[in-house]
Amino acid sequence: MDFPQRFSNLPAYAFPRLRALLDPLPAGGEPIAMTIGEPKHAMPAFVGEVLAAHLQGFNRYPANDGTEPLLTAISAWLKRRYGVTIANDRLITANGTREALFNAAVALSPETKNGAKPVILTPNPFYQVYAIAALSVAAEPVYVPATAATGHLPDYTALPPALLDRVTIAYLCSPANPQGAVASADYWAELLALAEKHDFRIFADECYAEIYRDTPPPGILEVAARIGADPERVVSFHSLSKRSNLPGLRSGFVAAGPQSMRAIRQLRAYAGAPLPDPLQAVAAAVWNDEAHVAESRALYQQKYRIADEIFGGLNAYMPPEAGFFLWLPVADGEQAAVKLWQETGVRVLPGAYLSREVGGENPGAGYIRVALVAPEDETRRGLTLLRNCLYA
Repeated sequence: MDFPQRFSNLPAYAFPRLRALLDPLPAGGEPIAMTIGEPKHAMPAFVGEVLAAHLQGFNRYPANDGTEPLLTAISAWLKRRYGVTIANDRLITANGTREALFNAAVALSPETKNGAKPVILTPNPFYQVYAIAALSVAAEPVYVPATAATGHLPDYTALPPALLDRVTIAYLCSPANPQGAVASADYWAELLALAEKHDFRIFADECYAEIYRDTPPPGILEVAARIGADPERVVSFHSLSKRSNLPGLRSGFVAAGPQSMRAIRQLRAYAGAPLPDPLQAVAAAVWNDEAHVAESRALYQQKYRIADEIFGGLNAYMPPEAGFFLWLPVADGEQAAVKLWQETGVRVLPGAYLSREVGGENPGAGYIRVALVAPEDETRRGLTLLRNCLYA
């Protein structure tokens, strides 16, 4: 059976591409992995205790939309973090936000818009699930540059009105992966006004919202509430993977307007894979606790300081505002990754693997992405080797 035509031009996913690039080559030193955004800080100490207390929950089917304790914990966190009141029936749990970012597009993107093929906007570079979601619903993915010239966020307002009239969904990641840029309250407000004018939804991927330097990044839910935006314009995604160093828990959530959430929940009822109840109990406890988040954030803030110290003398260095990646400029990302691996053993991701070529240009080609997830000493050693190898 042939692969569906709409997927035929997809490049290989970023990490298989990286393995094909580097695995045949010898490492030039003890390997230091700075590629994948997998947190290495300690998970909350109480996770095991909570899980053990709820093991009996594995003998029943889990709550499809989320247990009431978990939804209540999420709602309480949104109130603490953003000052917004989101009722439990406007929330749904997810097996991590990658699943949710995909399934929400299936639930909410119509087959046509204004008599034409729908468009889904994505930043470029971007989290790869945005593209496959667009293709899966037979929409046209439009990759909008998120470069230094635009503050490393996409300028959706500059797109032609005729194209914007076909948009059903606009993805936006803030803090941005990979660049670490933060959408300001004004940026969110402008995007909400654009969505209202052209009748589309904003899918706000805010999974890195709790990792920042000094000031908590504003969220779309708080801005939408403040300006009185239509709740149906907003679908917000959050996760415990980054916030709480629990990528293996596979626990996130979606917040949306009532109509949007009904459609998301309906799809989940037919095709979803709900989180087991014992894991939902763990997630509820984790959303209810802030101490472990502050401790982890302090470790990332120290790694920001290390990166600033090592790269501060480079004119091209852009200190990330938030998140845990460095987006470092190089002449060619693939060549830099190969050189770094062969000469030092430090493993990074070419920026082109996170982007698409549009108009003959790939906005990630001149960058490498470096994950600041390892312990402090290893991070310092890896960044020092990287600077001496690529920028000496």
